[in-house]
Amino acid sequence: MRRWRALWQTCLWLGAAVSAPAHALDRSQLAVIINTRDPLSVAIGEYYAARRSLSFQNIIKVEFNPGASNMPAGEFEAVKAAVDRQARPAVQAFALTWAAPYRVDCMSITSAFAFGFDPAYCAEGCKTTQPSALFNAPARLPFTQLGVRPTMALAARSLDEARALIDRGVAADGSMPTGTAYLLSTSDAARNVRHLLYPMVEAVLRNRVGVQQVKQDALHGARDVLFYFTGRVQVEGLESLGFLPGAIADHLTSAGGMLTDSSQMSALRWLEAGATGSYGTVVEPCNLLQKFPHPALVAERYLRGETLIEAYWKSVMMPGQGIFIGEPLAAPFRPIRGSMRRE
Repeated sequence: MRRWRALWQTCLWLGAAVSAPAHALDRSQLAVIINTRDPLSVAIGEYYAARRSLSFQNIIKVEFNPGASNMPAGEFEAVKAAVDRQARPAVQAFALTWAAPYRVDCMSITSAFAFGFDPAYCAEGCKTTQPSALFNAPARLPFTQLGVRPTMALAARSLDEARALIDRGVAADGSMPTGTAYLLSTSDAARNVRHLLYPMVEAVLRNRVGVQQVKQDALHGARDVLFYFTGRVQVEGLESLGFLPGAIADHLTSAGGMLTDSSQMSALRWLEAGATGSYGTVVEPCNLLQKFPHPALVAERYLRGETLIEAYWKSVMMPGQGIFIGEPLAAPFRPIRGSMRRE
């Protein structure tokens, strides 16, 4: 544990020393993937393409039977090949338009699209996996420079929920929110391991946004939530909170990424409560810190002006078992230039 903490601290402070990025990913570099056999996927994809003014060249259509939690690796390989044939070289990232399937055998579906299916990103038991080349990387063009297309799922149970999520992402752009990062230390010792990282979050965010370290199992009544990091099987009080457009929230637990059939709280609950991005694991990860978002890294990169998909992906060292969900282009701290806010 000490070795990984030291590595994370080094990565964080090296990253903090880098100047603000010249640009973040934009609509021309993101392709949305639609499953034509799934009416909800089609509707979400069409709405997202319209709200983000995506070119028809950045709309990728595939077909497979929808609804199952898992897509077997063999079937996935065929779908991924179809996506790769349609993706232009300039495309740096993908947005999926479904909540299920969320898994490709032992990998999350977002990691499978990013890296290709590879058992090196899986683990049985409490073991580490292949690290991500994107972890705290300075790369501005992840596919061009690293051969990786970070992927995020515009996951929702209904079109109304998907539209609300997308609208929050668009509204977040350039909003420069002055909300608060809530860092909860809970009574769940096995899932509270990220509390060790909270001092780094305070150091990174000091004088930039508010930070509150709270020793309790749930947050109630806060109306200025920009970040919310915790560790619990179930998180109470979400209906009482006010999430700012672009807010990021996640809970460290084993099955949060099982979006549609988890025995624990699904990460979808964060989006349904008003967050714009979340993360969860789809198969048992144990409580290894490297498999979950580093709160200080995601917050620091987000405040530096990176998009949600960039900041979140760069905060997880070993994301093979974890799914990223939300509106990928949300960029609250990217300055507006011209018509950028309404891409």
